[in-house]
Amino acid sequence: MANDYEKRVRRVVDHIHDHPAGDLSLDALADVAALSRFHFHRVYAAIAGETAASTVRRMRLHRAAVALVQGTDPVAAIARKVGYPQLASFARAFSGHYGLTPAAFRNRGELRPFPLHLILKGPLMFPVTIRTETERRLAAIPHKGPYPEIGRAFEKLGSTIAARGLYGQVGKMIAVYYDSPADVKPADLRSHAGFEVSPDLTIAAPLEQVRLPAGRHAVLTCTGPYAGLPAAYDKLFGIWLPQSGEAPADSPVFEIYLNTPMDTAPADLVTEICLPLR
Repeated sequence: MANDYEKRVRRVVDHIHDHPAGDLSLDALADVAALSRFHFHRVYAAIAGETAASTVRRMRLHRAAVALVQGTDPVAAIARKVGYPQLASFARAFSGHYGLTPAAFRNRGELRPFPLHLILKGPLMFPVTIRTETERRLAAIPHKGPYPEIGRAFEKLGSTIAARGLYGQVGKMIAVYYDSPADVKPADLRSHAGFEVSPDLTIAAPLEQVRLPAGRHAVLTCTGPYAGLPAAYDKLFGIWLPQSGEAPADSPVFEIYLNTPMDTAPADLVTEICLPLR
């Protein structure tokens, strides 16, 4: 039965992320899960750790934040694409979540990806340290598509871990990124959303095992909304790496999340970007 509920919640998560501007009401999502409205509400909250309405709101506002700092569409068009046909209601929801109006968030320069000539002139902004990491073993869900949309995989990962009663046996939340967004089309980008687990924990489908090798890593600690992470990467690779005398290892970059958007304001999110070194 637990496996059946896992599948139902994963189906709902996929539906939410595939239809950001669609009908994502409780009744509509209960139909996707093939459960009554009352039972769906309780099952989803118990497995996902938050209500379906919270998942929908967080997904929509994150998509909007990414579009504001990485694109040029008008604010009203972004609002419609993420399910807010009325600009005023979008502005209220966005400001309540991010603490800034959509326009002010877009104009916040440190969140935007940087052209090369500005990268080389600008400050690093976030601290970078070098530390030696031990090997990590992850129980993970694969994601293929734009990196900012990896939240879909994390939500399915969390519901699977919860349904199996494994939350007391997992460690840090980690995302692994295998491709360069500069070289690979967004739809083809490969990544994993995972939890660190012990060597003896059984990993069963749809979870996959991922191993991150031990070694030296450059670690940039970024504080702020996830929409600003691409700018942090630009600074890490454009300023710190050329000046450091270090060379990247042949191993994927990964992010360690020290808190979660489920219970932390965007401005207070802390992410460690870990670049393996030779």
